[in-house]
Amino acid sequence: MVVYTVGTFDLLHVGHLALLEYCASLGDTVAVGVASDEVVQLYKPKAPAIPLDQRIEMLQALRCVDIVIPYHELDYLTICEEVKADIFVIGEDWGRKPHNQDVENYFNEHGKKVVQIRYNPRTSSTTIKKNIIAEFQKK
Repeated sequence: MVVYTVGTFDLLHVGHLALLEYCASLGDTVAVGVASDEVVQLYKPKAPAIPLDQRIEMLQALRCVDIVIPYHELDYLTICEEVKADIFVIGEDWGRKPHNQDVENYFNEHGKKVVQIRYNPRTSSTTIKKNIIAEFQKK
């Protein structure tokens, strides 16, 4: 079984690792879609701190990840079909945007599974960035 998940994976942290290890527990192959800087700016106020090529390299180094594919458009379905995903793992902030609904509809129509997970707010890249900035502002 191929498990697919997507994200920015900026400032790789234990929350990311927990997600990816969970994905590995669901199937034989873990495929990870990594948002390009341009895609991230469509839904976040700032570009990632870590360049796309380095985020890809860090993910490829993890034992629990088998395939890493960057995506340059908000189109999850193309890569899901490319990697022949059986399970799509999403976060609780997934939402009901058209590009999200397309992939959910595809999985439902083909008897495949969408698994939604909860985030741990202590392991957010945004929180890590804010903590680093606050620490430097103290000095």
